Amino acid sequence: MGQESPSFTVDEALVAMGFGRFQFLVLAYAGMGWVSEAMEMMLLSFVGPAVQSLWNLSSHEESFITSVVFFGMLIGAYSWGIVSDKHGRRKGFLITAVVTFIAGFLSALAPNYTCLIVLRCFVGLGLGGGPVLASWFLEFIPAPNRGTWMVIFSAFWTVGTIFEASLAWFVMPSLGWRWLLALSCVPSSLLLIFYRLTLESPRYLCLQGRKTEALAILETIARINGTELPPGVLVTEDETELQEKKSVPTENTHLLMPAEDGDVAISKRVGVEKGPISSISSLLSPELIKPTLLLWVVFFGNAFAYYGIVLLTTELNNGNNKCFPTEQFLTNSEDVSYKHVFIASFAEFPGLLVAAAMVDRVGRRLSMSSMFFLCCLFLLPLISHQPLGLTTALLFGARVCITATFTIIYIYAPEIYPTSVRTTGVGVGSSVGRIGGMVCPLVAVGLVHGCHQTASIFLFLCIILLSGICVCFFPLETSGRNLSDTVPSEKPDSSSSSSSSSV
Repeated sequence: MGQESPSFTVDEALVAMGFGRFQFLVLAYAGMGWVSEAMEMMLLSFVGPAVQSLWNLSSHEESFITSVVFFGMLIGAYSWGIVSDKHGRRKGFLITAVVTFIAGFLSALAPNYTCLIVLRCFVGLGLGGGPVLASWFLEFIPAPNRGTWMVIFSAFWTVGTIFEASLAWFVMPSLGWRWLLALSCVPSSLLLIFYRLTLESPRYLCLQGRKTEALAILETIARINGTELPPGVLVTEDETELQEKKSVPTENTHLLMPAEDGDVAISKRVGVEKGPISSISSLLSPELIKPTLLLWVVFFGNAFAYYGIVLLTTELNNGNNKCFPTEQFLTNSEDVSYKHVFIASFAEFPGLLVAAAMVDRVGRRLSMSSMFFLCCLFLLPLISHQPLGLTTALLFGARVCITATFTIIYIYAPEIYPTSVRTTGVGVGSSVGRIGGMVCPLVAVGLVHGCHQTASIFLFLCIILLSGICVCFFPLETSGRNLSDTVPSEKPDSSSSSSSSSV
């Protein structure tokens, strides 16, 4: 601030401009992508049974329709993360939107089971690019309120699930599953229509040495928001660190300036202009291997628990449950199914509110760990069969908790990685989560079908508890901190509160 030649970084520019009209436009665009992914995932609950009766499929063939989507997402989350880190965020989510829309629309025209399987796998491949949009949006948000706005961004997923449940409720009985598939790809078509209005991430451009383009985008943001950029010239984080090394450290030293015991600074830029293998090896480098492995466990546990709780909502509340018959008589099983999915989706709203209330106030780690442990308490009574009303209430509470953790992990993961491997890191972590989504129906829910409810719930408890413990060992609290272009150290916790106030 008292420097002879004023300069500013992308983070400082975003803080100076604040969250304004431009960020709202970015939120609407990225949120539409999140709605698209949620709708494509939710429709799996409705299309499988309809196709099974039409084509006389076995239960394994029906479940494979869901599994191939997760398999495609596993490949896509890894691939699109690398593409966007190497070629830019815009190119990354453009390709994913094209693949999702074309494959989704053609799925509605699938003449047989084999074609439907192939096309749904391509839909999953496109949906795997969801983390790219999340990282793109994150890189436009000022640090002080980043957590809150990422929770609001996550609310678009809930909107998508409820909208899809409503759409299925009205479309399926009268028009059938093909119309549901066709209408569900409308959000991805909107991403293509408005793509030309999007801008590349200035942080990514700075990392590539394209500061002139980055400055032009920052000026556009300032003009749209009706604000001004800080005085001086735009500099990268590396240039800032070099300048800081030449000066006496002060309280205004960059928040994510990596240092080890105040001695040797780690200023390595990870993964710049490297291939896929090098990008993965960067995630497993000595500086990043601990958070990477912990994140993989948490991503797996989150996906396993989330999709498991969604499926258990219908499995344990089924009036035709042959293991524990209930007094509920179903006159129209399809209507009841739609109703259960529709009502259960509303559990995500209080989950989002809990995440919004905690993520910036108590930090990412404490928020996630407490919600994981609370989720275990909700599921614990279900080890034994419970009355219908209590079962529904316990599953509702568990879904609130797991929605909160799912929301926060997608905030924390992009913050922990440097810009050069941010979308790769989140993409690979998301891919590991997709494995959890693939395994869940085959293992946990399969146990319920086999009348082994106690074993199923015990498996959920173990995985959720392990995820909560791993969160406690995360090396860095990122609440209130600037995003980093370099590898952060593991010892900034003591300054967490002070750094948050100095942003």
